[in-house]
Amino acid sequence: MAVTKTLTKSIPHVKSSKVEKWDLEMTYENDNEGDATYYKSVFNHTAVAADGDFTKAGKTTFSLADLTAMFPTAHWDTVFASQVDSVITNPPTQAVADNDFSVPSS
Repeated sequence: MAVTKTLTKSIPHVKSSKVEKWDLEMTYENDNEGDATYYKSVFNHTAVAADGDFTKAGKTTFSLADLTAMFPTAHWDTVFASQVDSVITNPPTQAVADNDFSVPSS
């Protein structure tokens, strides 16, 4: 399973030239679109300086690594692996209609 994680949204909320909050989004993808094992999930997170998630600074001082470090990726890794397992690896079996069934007469 080749999992790709991509930062797909980063919106800073700025006050007095310093970021106070980030609205962030990360997209997880298993394998490649079109593959039978392809699965995609999007996770959102709000990081707040006042909560200790990061230190206030100008928005251009944050790198991709800084933003990524704000995500709860250990938790999301577990959630995504569970999603892939329940949808791709071990999908639930579907009930099949038995149209030939007859109600017993006695």
